[in-house]
Amino acid sequence: MTDRPRHDPVLLERVLELLHPALADRPAVLVDATLGLGGHSDALLSAHPQLTLVGLDRDPNALALAGERLARHGDRVHLVHTVYDGLPDALVDLGLSRVDGVLFDLGVSSMQLDVAERGFAYAKDAPLDMRMDQTTGPTAADVLNGYSTADLARVLREYGEERFAGRIARAVVAERDREPFTTSARLVELLYDAVPAASRRTGGHPAKRTFQALRIEVNAELDVLRRAVPAALAALAVGGRIVVEAYQSLEDRIVKRAITDLARSTAPHGLPVELPEHAPQLRLLTRGAEVADETEVAANPRAQSVRLRAAERVREAP
Repeated sequence: MTDRPRHDPVLLERVLELLHPALADRPAVLVDATLGLGGHSDALLSAHPQLTLVGLDRDPNALALAGERLARHGDRVHLVHTVYDGLPDALVDLGLSRVDGVLFDLGVSSMQLDVAERGFAYAKDAPLDMRMDQTTGPTAADVLNGYSTADLARVLREYGEERFAGRIARAVVAERDREPFTTSARLVELLYDAVPAASRRTGGHPAKRTFQALRIEVNAELDVLRRAVPAALAALAVGGRIVVEAYQSLEDRIVKRAITDLARSTAPHGLPVELPEHAPQLRLLTRGAEVADETEVAANPRAQSVRLRAAERVREAP
């Protein structure tokens, strides 16, 4: 087996605990919508000998490595090269109408961060790529070199929650007129100059928000997530469960809205009796968003920003 990047699944024991009632002691189907290197899926397949896994990932390299890791589970594993909003089509292709579990572990994967050439990590000089699927779509360099000042500022403000979005966008446009951006080190240098020193001292690395914004824009992450979570919820059988791990507030907000909307009654105000068609479709399994404890964060720094939400389908979708 080839060497693979280190991968410690975030909140693994909690994910196993939450999904167990939906998968245990019977033939069941789980969709891992963000397969990555397959750490969560490997543990779930080992815990549930009758489980069938549908693993989705947009990154061909991740699929190949996960395929090696999961090969010992044989024909219980079906891997699909697709973005996670492609979940409905993947299920149709496999002849599946309902599933018993769905897992999303969002954000950039350990492998993508660890491979410098992918351009996700601002601490390493690398080509400004940031595509999760390097076979298609524009790169971060294309965004930096091609977007107008206004569009760049919008991306940084909306997706990076960057206070100095306008200042950074103007600096990028001025600098690219001298020479187009190709590597991360030059962008990081610009950000050190563009972000005021006082903010650098208190707001973390000055590149963090800009790199997050570029990654989200390049991969259309939030648009994909807005489609993917409702599609996953619609695919859940009654008794099926969904677990979502988000790593920044924009993702978590989308997940929270999609889940809580279906966990409420739709009965009109003042109706004396709740009709079956107004009853909640989901039961929340977590009180708000759960976070990792200090022990897990110390062992796996990626867990520091995780926000986990989970729900169970309690009645069929209309």
